Amino acid sequence: MHEFDLHAPDGANKKRKILGRGAGSGRGTTAGKGNKGQQARSGGKTYVGFEGGQMPLYRRIAQRGFSNYPFKKEYQVVNLVEIEKRYENGETVDAETLAAKGVAKGPVPVKILGAGDLTRKLSFKVAAISASAKEKIEKAGGSVEAPAGGGGTPAPREGKKGKRQKRKAKAVAAAIARASGVKE
Repeated sequence: MHEFDLHAPDGANKKRKILGRGAGSGRGTTAGKGNKGQQARSGGKTYVGFEGGQMPLYRRIAQRGFSNYPFKKEYQVVNLVEIEKRYENGETVDAETLAAKGVAKGPVPVKILGAGDLTRKLSFKVAAISASAKEKIEKAGGSVEAPAGGGGTPAPREGKKGKRQKRKAKAVAAAIARASGVKE
């Protein structure tokens, strides 16, 4: 094969189909669109899942259950191997220093994983740390502090059911106390 002999493989370049140039062209009159109907009209496009105006399947089916997708927490994952390469003894590992050293980027919180070994004594202030990473950090003499934002999951809010059950328990306790003659 030579430089001057370069060409596209057979069938790669096809001539454009020319539509609607009279009955004698072979693709005139309806231009391959069939007779009438929405698809034959100009601008007669539909969307995926469209069923001709009938209530589409994705809207007919009941939506049950709960998806945690909108509330999921995304972390940038950093392994101890990367930290071992870039940090010296006594340094603090947090989102800012990780970004400055090119290990992590952006506003996404960082999670430290335990792949690799750690020999340096470092102080960690990140959003999340795996159990194996925490063990290796403490074994090397380092420390793990809770993130500035408090970290962890917030305490669950008490719903109507919880309040109702508390009221009911209080009323039962009061009824028992009245029945036994004990003053509250």
